[in-house]
Amino acid sequence: MKYFLSICIIVLMFFSCGEKKEKIYPEKMPLTESVYASATVQPDSLYQAYSIVMGILDKNWVEEGDKVAKGDRILQITNTSPELNMENAKLALQLARENYSGRAAVLSSIKDEIQAAELKLKNDSINYFRQKNLWDQNIGSKVEYDTRKLSYELSQNNLNLLKKKYSQTKNELETQLRQAENNYQTSLTTTNDFTITSKINGTVYALYKNPGEIVNTVEPVAAVGRSDKFIVELLVDEVDIVKLKIGQKVLITLDSYNSEVFEATLDKIYPRKDDRSQTFKVEALFTDPPATLYPGLSGEGNIIIAEKEETLTIPKEYLINGSKVLTDNGEIEVTIGLQNLESVEILGGIDEKTAIYKPEP
Repeated sequence: MKYFLSICIIVLMFFSCGEKKEKIYPEKMPLTESVYASATVQPDSLYQAYSIVMGILDKNWVEEGDKVAKGDRILQITNTSPELNMENAKLALQLARENYSGRAAVLSSIKDEIQAAELKLKNDSINYFRQKNLWDQNIGSKVEYDTRKLSYELSQNNLNLLKKKYSQTKNELETQLRQAENNYQTSLTTTNDFTITSKINGTVYALYKNPGEIVNTVEPVAAVGRSDKFIVELLVDEVDIVKLKIGQKVLITLDSYNSEVFEATLDKIYPRKDDRSQTFKVEALFTDPPATLYPGLSGEGNIIIAEKEETLTIPKEYLINGSKVLTDNGEIEVTIGLQNLESVEILGGIDEKTAIYKPEP
């Protein structure tokens, strides 16, 4: 029995000592380092349309998927108060215009009074100076002279008062007219607020309310975006955001297009981090977009941050603690450069003739 156990131990030791570890040599090959990001396709200039007034949705002027031009009506909200206010403002404006320059203008009657006062002043002036000349020659009575003088002075004062009244009334009527015009324009604006229009040339991608439902100022009523231009929204992990620069190439794959790869260019980097997902949002523009795109198409993106046509590489799984490799001489420290999910660039420590071994798990 002891002899049999000894033989088994020797056999196991033989096979154990004879077991060879997996050995490879570093090799030169192209290497690309990229940053991974989840991707979502969205129309350019996509925005949520809100109402600035409350009311009942009366009518949808368009349907989802319809193309609209800037200023086209999308939704109509009903509320009778603004319409009544507009009508009242219109009547007040008409009255103000009539008072200022119409047939029954207040200024016209004052002008007539001024003309009559000017004629009276002219007549009283002639009589006064004629009587004054006579009085200077000691002709006539003092009472008659004083009466002519008083009439002349009263005519002067009356004319001055009428001119002041005309100027004051004109200013008041002008102010009333401007106020009426402002009120009318405000009522028009308020009335227009009940019609939701498109701010861009594009497509109506969503309508969130049906006729008869209540519309408020905190919930969107529609989503509108461009029809001819789409962007790719990418969510990048915070550890990679510092590696990105505007203009970097992005390779996009969309679930709807299977394994087809589309090229894009990094166009915008948003500086604020989403605290919930711990990611940053960036945007890319297609170089040659797919023929058909819809909002919300999802996929993946790889943002190219560095490329080398030929460099010394090893499989990433051969690294020990991120900076060492196992050789015939034991563990050796290496200097690494670019890396992707599979390979890592070796800048120093070993060369193409150095045999390296895969570390045990």
